[in-house]
Amino acid sequence: MDNLIYILFICVVAPMVLLLLMLKKRSKLIVGFMLIGIFVSLFVSELNSILLSKLNNDTLLVTTSITPVTEELFKALPILFYAIVVNDRQDRVLALSFAVGIGFGMFENMVILVQNIENVTIVWAIIRGFSTALMHGVCTLTVGFGICFVKKKRKLFICGTFALLTLASIYHGIFNMLVQSDYKYLGFVIPAITYIPILLQQYKGKLKRKA
Repeated sequence: MDNLIYILFICVVAPMVLLLLMLKKRSKLIVGFMLIGIFVSLFVSELNSILLSKLNNDTLLVTTSITPVTEELFKALPILFYAIVVNDRQDRVLALSFAVGIGFGMFENMVILVQNIENVTIVWAIIRGFSTALMHGVCTLTVGFGICFVKKKRKLFICGTFALLTLASIYHGIFNMLVQSDYKYLGFVIPAITYIPILLQQYKGKLKRKA
């Protein structure tokens, strides 16, 4: 199964790299950060597998307490680096943050698909695509949005960054807990409930800039 995951990784990444070479500026950045999200997903999946084995394969404990922290930390690192070292323009950071999260969620869905190929359905695909993958995007987007603010406030930078990572991890943990409980349908809609106001705010901002 591990070899199959690496084969899948190569099949996904190779054409995206070829596409990347043909793109310019903003499009190249977005696809590049999606690729980073895919790389992070592969790395964190290996790390989480090790932690799961060390914790007696307690899936509920790991998915509600451990994986939200590891995944949100490693997803946030490229965004923190970009915002601090390269450019902290909010519109660009938000787009790249979402690209990392979506890339991560997309590859995670593929891994789970090949691991459970006999049990997956169209409904499963819709839920994973519009709920779980979106959750990853929203969490990373939250960190990206906040880091644009705390970067300019030196006294808030360390505690603010920690608070952003904590917020993303808690959101992620609550989502994982709900989807494994009797309230799973509530868990499924939470990412969309969070995403829609963000999307509306983005469109409102674009309209103001055009006016």
